Amino acid sequence: MVASGIATDMSDEARRTEGFKQRTRVESARETLLDAVTPHDRTERVPLRDADERVIATDVGAARPVPHYQRAAMDGYAVRAADTFGASDRSPEQLRVAEDVGPGTASRVHTGSELPAGADAVVMVEDTDRQGESLTVFDAVAGGENVAPVGEDVEADQTLYEAGHRLRPSDLGLLKSVGLDAVEVYERPRVSVIPTGEELVQDDPDPGEVVETNGQTVTQYVERWGGEATYRDVVSDDEDALRAAVEGDLDHDVVVTTGGSSVGERDLIPEVVDELGEVLVHGVALKPGHPVALGRVADTPVLMLPGYPVACIVNAVQFLRPTLERAGHLPTRGPPTTDARLTRKVVSGPGTRTYVRVQLGEDDEGVTATPTRASGSGVLSSVALADGWVVVPERREGYDAGETVPVENWEASR
Repeated sequence: MVASGIATDMSDEARRTEGFKQRTRVESARETLLDAVTPHDRTERVPLRDADERVIATDVGAARPVPHYQRAAMDGYAVRAADTFGASDRSPEQLRVAEDVGPGTASRVHTGSELPAGADAVVMVEDTDRQGESLTVFDAVAGGENVAPVGEDVEADQTLYEAGHRLRPSDLGLLKSVGLDAVEVYERPRVSVIPTGEELVQDDPDPGEVVETNGQTVTQYVERWGGEATYRDVVSDDEDALRAAVEGDLDHDVVVTTGGSSVGERDLIPEVVDELGEVLVHGVALKPGHPVALGRVADTPVLMLPGYPVACIVNAVQFLRPTLERAGHLPTRGPPTTDARLTRKVVSGPGTRTYVRVQLGEDDEGVTATPTRASGSGVLSSVALADGWVVVPERREGYDAGETVPVENWEASR
């Protein structure tokens, strides 16, 4: 069933004639899509060295405390605190240096050293003067001073991370310190990427042929966003071939097609998906890339991205990335932004969310954003040579030159 505002009983010919008279707002389309995404429950145990950026599947606790022994927190001498009471520059205490600590004795320690038996404090080396085996102490210390107790960093059995946490290098260091060498994580969401179009070739195009880039680009975005991509061969604009391609990859968490998502005679993939399952949205109020279609076959979401390269990228960021996050238990993260001052006016149609590619610069007044000269949805260089995009919301018809706006760096890794 098509949920784009076009009558569901409309013939294919009428649908192509009418086009996208009504388009779903971006937020509504995303919400509809995510409602159709079920997070997978597959997990695997991986070594810590391979667990960076992976999402843990169970709560993780400390198998042992850190530190697991009392240790010196400073370079100096381990002492009994009582032996230093009253020590000062004017009235220092005299102690004897020995291996063991007992009444009237001190033992040399370094930061991280185990505190010798009998000691309960450490005098910093700069507060002492050693002559042979005689130690002069110029400052009193209290019991426990300059000593790291057992479990000061991590207590035994302490819960360190809850399920759903995405691991960072510092987390992995902490997990190793408490005695772990592997961790249970969710498997990466599996994504099938199917480029479509009989005009596509992988290299050396003849007139009328186009080098396939959308599938490769989407595949690399999937990997960057935490998924595992299967990059399929190009599928021709043939209903049987498209049907077989989609049906063959329904064991993946997400199926993505590129090209053939509009309403032309060769735009067949929405009809194929609607026959196999359901088209939830067809036509979204964003620019570039309004001919995107979002559907579901069985329990697998199917994203039908437009064939123009810029439109494909815009829709991948808006719909594929959050789908991966939902399917793979990945935390939702918006792109980092940079506030910049527009050097030229940008315009947008009313009711449409527009993504304006810009290059960042700097002048005497601060950071600037200059819209790229080439702005067509088929001009891949306008994305590849841009530093980000400015999002013009539906309620605005553009921004004036001189306005300060956030520039989204959509290509930030995570």
